[in-house]
Amino acid sequence: MAWIVKNLWLIPALPILAAGLSALAPQRCRKFSASLAIGSMAIAFLLALCAFAHTLQHSGHDAAREVSNFEWLRFAAGDPGILKLGWVLDPLTAVMLVMVTFVGSLIFIYSVGYMAHDENFTRFFTFLSLFAGAMLGVIIANSLLLLFICWELVGLTSYLLIGFWYHKPSAAAAAKKAFITTRIGDVALLLGMVWLYSQTGTLLFYDDGHGCMEQSALAKMVAQTTGVGMAVSTAIGLLIFVGAMGKSGQVPLHVWLPDAMEGPTPVSALIHAATMVAAGVFLVARVYPLMGAHPEGAALETTALQVVTWIGAITAVFAASIAVAQNDIKRILAYSTVSQLGYMMMGLGVGGVAVGMFHLITHAFFKALLFMGAGSVIHGCHEEQDIRHMGGLRKFMPVTFATYAVGMLALAGFPLVFSGFWSKDEILHAAHGWHVSQVPFYLGVFGALLTAFYMTRQVALVFFGKYRGGHSTSNDKAAHSYAAKTAPAAGHQVAKSHSKEKSSHSKDPHESPAVMTTPLAILAFFAIALGFIGTPAWPWFQEFLGKHHEQAEGGVVPLMILSSVVVLGSMAFGWWLYGRKPMVKPSEPDVLEKLPAGVYTWLQRKYGIDELYEMTIIAFNAWWAKACAFLDAWVWGGVVLVVSYLILGLSVVNRSFDELVINLGFDQSCEGVTTGGKWMARLQCGRVQSYLRIIGIALAVLVFILIWGGAK
Repeated sequence: MAWIVKNLWLIPALPILAAGLSALAPQRCRKFSASLAIGSMAIAFLLALCAFAHTLQHSGHDAAREVSNFEWLRFAAGDPGILKLGWVLDPLTAVMLVMVTFVGSLIFIYSVGYMAHDENFTRFFTFLSLFAGAMLGVIIANSLLLLFICWELVGLTSYLLIGFWYHKPSAAAAAKKAFITTRIGDVALLLGMVWLYSQTGTLLFYDDGHGCMEQSALAKMVAQTTGVGMAVSTAIGLLIFVGAMGKSGQVPLHVWLPDAMEGPTPVSALIHAATMVAAGVFLVARVYPLMGAHPEGAALETTALQVVTWIGAITAVFAASIAVAQNDIKRILAYSTVSQLGYMMMGLGVGGVAVGMFHLITHAFFKALLFMGAGSVIHGCHEEQDIRHMGGLRKFMPVTFATYAVGMLALAGFPLVFSGFWSKDEILHAAHGWHVSQVPFYLGVFGALLTAFYMTRQVALVFFGKYRGGHSTSNDKAAHSYAAKTAPAAGHQVAKSHSKEKSSHSKDPHESPAVMTTPLAILAFFAIALGFIGTPAWPWFQEFLGKHHEQAEGGVVPLMILSSVVVLGSMAFGWWLYGRKPMVKPSEPDVLEKLPAGVYTWLQRKYGIDELYEMTIIAFNAWWAKACAFLDAWVWGGVVLVVSYLILGLSVVNRSFDELVINLGFDQSCEGVTTGGKWMARLQCGRVQSYLRIIGIALAVLVFILIWGGAK
C-alpha cells in the first residue's frame, strides 16, 4: 500500500488541527489564526496533489481504488461484532480532494482581506478550518458511518458560519433554518444507513469484495423487495438521496440555501461552491452502485436514478426562474447554485458519475469566483448588496469586473470558450439520450435559457450604466449593513458611527485589495481552462472517472448548436432589456414587472414556498406544540392530578385506619401486656423475704380453700 493511501487521513486532519489550535488562541492572534488556517489548507492541497498523481498512475486499472480499513469498535465476540472505519482513494476522491483544497485555499486567502475589519477574525478562521476539514473527511470516507460523522460536522459548522454575525436577526434565523432543514434530510440518511447495515452487516463501501457497494451485497439487496414491491436497494438508495437533497438544496428542501448568504461572503463561496452543497452530489456519486443496482436483464434506468433525474430537472428550472426576479446580488447567485445543483443531480441520473461530477468541478470554480466577485463588489460599494443601487462599476472596479465577467459567461454557458458550456452540454447530451423521457432535456434547455438571462441582467445592472449608489437611501443602508457586519453584540453604536464616517468620506466605489482580487484572477483562469478536459474531442475527465452510460456521439454537434443559440439569444434578450437602456434611478420599476398575471411578483416572492411552509408545516408544528402543551397541562396533567389526589385520599384513609384502628388496638394491647408485665415484674424482685411472704400467703389461701371445701 502506498504511503499516501496510508496517510490520507492527514488531509482532513490538518485543517481540523488548525481549527483546534486557533480555538485556543486569543482573539488578538489574528495573523497566527489566518496563517495556521491557510498553511493547513496549503499542505492539504499538496497532499491532495500527491493522491491525485498516485491515482493518475493507476487510472483504468483495478488498482485505481485503494482502501485502508481499521477496526474501530468490537461490541460482540466474533467478526460480526466488529465495526470498521476506513478511507478510500479512487479517482472520485482524488478529484474532489484537489478541488476542495485548492478552491478552499483561495477562499481562505480572500477571507484575510474581506474579514480584515471584523472583531471576531480569529473565531471566523477557526470555524472555516473546521468546516473544510469536515468536508475533506466526507470525501475520503470509505465507511458510510465515518461519512455521516463528518457530514454532521459539516452541518454544525455551516450553522456556526451562516450565523457568524449572530447579532443580526436575519443571520441567526438563517442559521437555524439551514440546520433544521438539513436535519430533515439527515434523518432519512440515518434510516438508510441503519437499513443498509442490517442488510449487509457492514457500512464499508469497499472491503475486498465484502463492502456494501460491492457486487455480493448489491445482488442480495436487489433480490429482496419491500412490502410495496420495491427492491431493497432502491428503497435504501432513495433514503440516502433524501439526505443528499437536504445538503444540496433540492426541491422541496431548498429553502435554507438562499438564506445561507446571510453569512460572510467567503462562507457563501465555500458553502455554495466547493464544499457543503457539493456534499450531497458527491454522496449520490459515492453510492452510485447502489442507486444503479438492477437485476440482470432489467432496464438500466432504475427507479432511484429516475427520481434523482426528475428532482434535479425540476430544481434546475424552479430555482433559475426565481433568480430572474431577485435584486440581492448574493441571493441571485444563491438561487443559481440551487439550479446548478439540480443540473448535477440530473447529470448523475441520466449520464452517471462522470457527467454529474464534471459539472460539479467546473461549477465549484466559477461559482466560487462569482461569490467572491460579489463580495468584492459589496466591499467596494460600502456593503451595498442591492443591484439596483449599483451600476457602472466596471469603471471603478476593472479587475473585479473582468473576473466576474468570466464567471458569468462560464455560468451562462457561453459557447466553446468557458467550462460551464462543456459541462452543461454534457448533461444536456446525456439527457437527450435518456430512454425514459425527453422532458428533463427540455427542462434543462429552458433552465440554460433562464441562467443566461438572469446573469446578463445582473451584470448589466451591476457593471454597466451609471452608478446609482449615491442616493441617501443607499448610503443609509450601506451604513446599517456595515455596522451589522463589524459590530459585536456590544459596542454597536461605535461601529455605526464608523460606518457612517466611512460612507460619507468615500461615496464612490473602489477596487478591492490584491489579497482579494488575486484569487479572483486564479479562479477566472480555471473557469476557462477546466472545460477543455471534458470536451467531446478529448473527454479525459470522463474517462478518468469512468463512464456509466455511453452516449451516442452523432447528436453532439446539433445539441451544441442548439445550446449555443439558446444561450446567445437569451443573453442578447437580457442585454436588450437591461443593457440597451440602463436603469437611471434605483426606484425605477423592473421591466419584468410588466409581465402579466403577477408573474414577476410570484417569482420575486419565490413562488411563496416559504410562506406556504409557514402556513402549513410550521403552522402545524406550532399547533401540534400547543396541542401537546394542552394535553400535557390539562389531560395528562389532569390525570396525574386526579391520580395524585386519589393516592392522597387513600393515604389519609390508610393513615386513619392505621392510627385509629390498628395502632390504637395494638397500643392498648401493648399497654395491657406492659401493665401485666409490671405486675409480674414485682413478683420477680429478687428478695427472699418477699418470696417467703408470697409463699406464706399462698399457703394460707390454699389452707383456706381446703377448709372451705371440706366444710361444704
